[in-house]
Amino acid sequence: MKRGKMAATVRRSVALPGELVRDAAAVAEPDLKDNLNRLVIVALREYVRRRREGEFDRAMADMAADPAIQSEMKMVLGL
Repeated sequence: MKRGKMAATVRRSVALPGELVRDAAAVAEPDLKDNLNRLVIVALREYVRRRREGEFDRAMADMAADPAIQSEMKMVLGL
């Protein structure tokens, strides 16, 4: 693999608590219950989505609290 490029598939060995795997399988959609690899992929994608969503929400809140932005919005809205 060339430096700086990520392989299409990355193989990693992880140790997961048995109780966590059982709990995840218990609430997983039927097609994921018996496929731990797919379940982990779905869970990691959801984790990334939530983190990005949270970052966006924080950035919007910071922007809304900025006095310069508030002033600009009052001018735009004619307030």
